Amino acid sequence: MSIPYRHIAIEGGIGAGKSTLATALAARLGTEPLLEPFADNPFLEQFYLDPERYAFPVELSFLAQRYKQVKAALSARTLFRDALVSDYLFAKSDLFAKITLPKTEYALFRNLYEVMADGMAKPELIVYLRPGEARQRAQIEARGRSYEQDIDVDYLRNIEKAYEKHFKAARGSRVLWVDTSELDFVANADDLERLVAVLSQPWKVGVHQVKP
Repeated sequence: MSIPYRHIAIEGGIGAGKSTLATALAARLGTEPLLEPFADNPFLEQFYLDPERYAFPVELSFLAQRYKQVKAALSARTLFRDALVSDYLFAKSDLFAKITLPKTEYALFRNLYEVMADGMAKPELIVYLRPGEARQRAQIEARGRSYEQDIDVDYLRNIEKAYEKHFKAARGSRVLWVDTSELDFVANADDLERLVAVLSQPWKVGVHQVKP
């Protein structure tokens, strides 16, 4: 199955299956996926224990990591190996910071983010996975990260609302808002094929609601 896009970003809430899908698409495009090194963030576990205290350092750390990683990947692209598939969108840094930081800290963060985001290449296709709350909770539990097990459902809902608002305001992007509530593409190869078939279509610029 031919995928007509060479720069794809997979997004979604915590436990949505972003890394699994990014890895599968990258393999079909003959490249390595660009996966977020979340485990390298020294403040992540502390953030879940004390969000108010650790929100600013955790968001700054993620911003720096993502900037370095995406810039390096874009610089490494060549005429013969130009595909890039990531399990995050660079704008994720701004979206999460807007949720977790107080106004004064967010203003400082936003200044740094704008400098880094300037000139950043935009993906040809952005895929947002929506497994629904029940499947999302099950997938968070299944991957077994202890610090994620007690995540407040309101926090998960706020993340999705932030993405929805962001994509409504996006211009010139090709965004698929994909309902995966009835798919188990992590464990089921047929479900993965159904999802890839949908993503491989020649979508027009705009936001599209999709249910494979």
